[in-house]
Amino acid sequence: MNRNSIRRATTCCLTAAVVLSGSSFVTHAAVNAGAGSLISAAQNEVQIENETGSTAGVSGMIAKSLGKGSDGSAQVAQNEKAVVKSEYDDIAIAQVDNYVNVRSTAGEDGEVLGKLYNDSACTVLGTEGDWYKIHSGDVEGYIKAEFLVLGDAELAKSVGRRVADVKTESLNVRSDASTDAELLGQVPEGEELTVVEEKDGWVKVSIEEGEGWVSSEFVDCSTHYIVAESKEAEEARLKKEEEERLAAEEAARRASASRSSSSSSGSSSSSGSASSSRSYAPPSGGNGQAVANYACQFVGNPYVYGGTSLTNGADCSGFVMSVYAAFGVGLPHSSSALAGVGYGVDPGAMQPGDIVCYSGHVGIYVGNNTIVHASTEATGIKYTSPANYRAIVAVRRIF
Repeated sequence: MNRNSIRRATTCCLTAAVVLSGSSFVTHAAVNAGAGSLISAAQNEVQIENETGSTAGVSGMIAKSLGKGSDGSAQVAQNEKAVVKSEYDDIAIAQVDNYVNVRSTAGEDGEVLGKLYNDSACTVLGTEGDWYKIHSGDVEGYIKAEFLVLGDAELAKSVGRRVADVKTESLNVRSDASTDAELLGQVPEGEELTVVEEKDGWVKVSIEEGEGWVSSEFVDCSTHYIVAESKEAEEARLKKEEEERLAAEEAARRASASRSSSSSSGSSSSSGSASSSRSYAPPSGGNGQAVANYACQFVGNPYVYGGTSLTNGADCSGFVMSVYAAFGVGLPHSSSALAGVGYGVDPGAMQPGDIVCYSGHVGIYVGNNTIVHASTEATGIKYTSPANYRAIVAVRRIF
């Protein structure tokens, strides 16, 4: 018997046993057992047996599937002992083309309270017919069970992202789970790193220099899922994104006008410093391609942890922040915070100027499946291709 067959048999048995002893317990047992989309089928199966008066037959079916005797009450007790609660049992993942509506009641005529997008997660609170009552983000309502997969740990892990939030001023990332191991790099407080593994007081995380270990004492680990968005939150988000887009366009327009005026008066400008003989063209234009063109001319300059100078040295977020500052756009000096600026773009639709966010790192997309970024102390500011050389956490567009 394969794993799916075992799951189906176990789910049906657990649901059947509880239905026989009282319908008010169906939801709790089914959720704890990780019944998922099998709940309705199992309930129907038991109800058919009950209608024909074959109570003993149902008990026998339960006992047979578990290889035990046919005593119904004893079997219920054994089943209850067999249930082991896990963190994924009441987590359901949406599996839809785009999104499914969260409604105020268990029916198609219920008011739409929000949206749960594909691969987003919710907590199942109960069942009502073939609908689940769910909670996700700031939305609580009903979704038809056929659009959700409940209790599938592997699916939940695949769509969730285990992260470590840095809670110390400067976190050392080492090549092995030991304070004596080689130092790979450092990460500032407030950054959010993707977790690769956890063991014995250490957490393996992904940074630009590679995968390394940090002490669990200095990070807070949690699993992040995409959650439902209420109607009010969606309206506020769209309004904010439009305001940011218009503000960025206006800033770019003013910067372009100022540069044109300066050029016509015969003045010149340079981004070079006294310590460098290189000269740099000022930013020109007000779109993503202009941002990419401006950023590319700093390739070869040094990486400096905590730095923001495009010429004398910047770290990854300092580089992105300073490039956009030249276009009149203020951005935070944090790779995690940059994952929330502007508006989101699918990685498959990246355009020059887009901000590409990774675990503990960030760069600017320049086209041709390439980013420019302040990589490491060893490499400085450089090009990297393909852009998905590491797992992309988010892509954000300003222009």
